[in-house]
Amino acid sequence: MKIDNSTFKAPPLRPASTPQRAPENTSQAAESVSLSSSAAPLQKAETPPVNATKIKEIKDAIAQGRFQINPEAIADGLLETARDLVNSQRQA
Repeated sequence: MKIDNSTFKAPPLRPASTPQRAPENTSQAAESVSLSSSAAPLQKAETPPVNATKIKEIKDAIAQGRFQINPEAIADGLLETARDLVNSQRQA
């Protein structure tokens, strides 16, 4: 069976130079964000908080083929995150 796509016409693409319109009701509502005091050190930090030693250990283990992946732990973590997300949206 041959697929004939000569009758299908894709809609024209918007040129990249066309500016996007701003939402019309932006002037009516203003939003504000406030951060807790524990966020202040994170804002001032020049680099993200990482454990370079742990990262090196994991990279070395991967390179040497001795890094063990625990799919059950990954699945459990994903399920827990999904449950937390669902529960937080139910409470909102």
